[in-house]
Amino acid sequence: MTLRETQGLAAMSDEAQLHWTALGDTHRKLPVVLLHGGPGLPDYLRDVAAMVADLAPVYRYDQRGTGRSRWWGRHSLTRHVDDLAELLDAWEVPRAVLIGHSYGTDLASRFCLAHSDRVAAMLLMCGPFIGDWRTGYRAERRRRMSATQQERRRELGELPCRTEEQEVELLTLAWFTDHADPAHGWHRAAQDARRRRPVNWTMNGELGEEGRADPLDEHLDELRGCLPARAELLAGAEDPRPVSALESLALRLGLPLTRIEGAGHEPWSEEPDAVRAHLRRFVQGAVVRP
Repeated sequence: MTLRETQGLAAMSDEAQLHWTALGDTHRKLPVVLLHGGPGLPDYLRDVAAMVADLAPVYRYDQRGTGRSRWWGRHSLTRHVDDLAELLDAWEVPRAVLIGHSYGTDLASRFCLAHSDRVAAMLLMCGPFIGDWRTGYRAERRRRMSATQQERRRELGELPCRTEEQEVELLTLAWFTDHADPAHGWHRAAQDARRRRPVNWTMNGELGEEGRADPLDEHLDELRGCLPARAELLAGAEDPRPVSALESLALRLGLPLTRIEGAGHEPWSEEPDAVRAHLRRFVQGAVVRP
């Protein structure tokens, strides 16, 4: 079955223009909204959208300052939460099923804190990580890299400016350890290093700094109180980021956590059948019993 894809630009209250894409019949209400990670990357969740778009329309968008949502200015978590609310208004969507990946799980959670009445269901995929997860992540990332790769990544990261090929090499080195299978990971990361561009490093730094100053960890009791009835966590069992951090989050929020064996930080790319089955069960349950 061929599903209709539509695209557009939505004007925000500060005159920014955000590019969005919808897959499926947008006249069917209670849509799914996919929130990509980064921060600072353009949307990359097209394959995920295709897994469930026959069950409900799926919206995704380039966050401001990325991809086709061109914008220059100071980034804030509050502004990105507001962007999602204004996009829902532009789409004439009172409530939606949110599926966030990586940083997108943090955005989904913060949106839920501010607009719980607009979240019909929420699936948090490979995040948000709480506690001192970065120590374990860095150690595991080093374990998956050779000493030469580690040194080359450091050299490239310290360059004041990089050529196109240097940027691709840096991103490949940064991303290949996210995958469970090294050969698949290197090939996929090399492809993504050319497709997921340009990286907005300024946005990444500004939102990362704000997130560390106001961590989601400090809002978990409030978040637990405003979660929708249908909310879950999904993790790649081989993600270099410690799954134990998601286990702690699951306990704090009282949510089920599903681990996808043989998959890393982007489980749909390594175990698509398992992820498709899980997402379809979740979305079908949400749209049938919102």
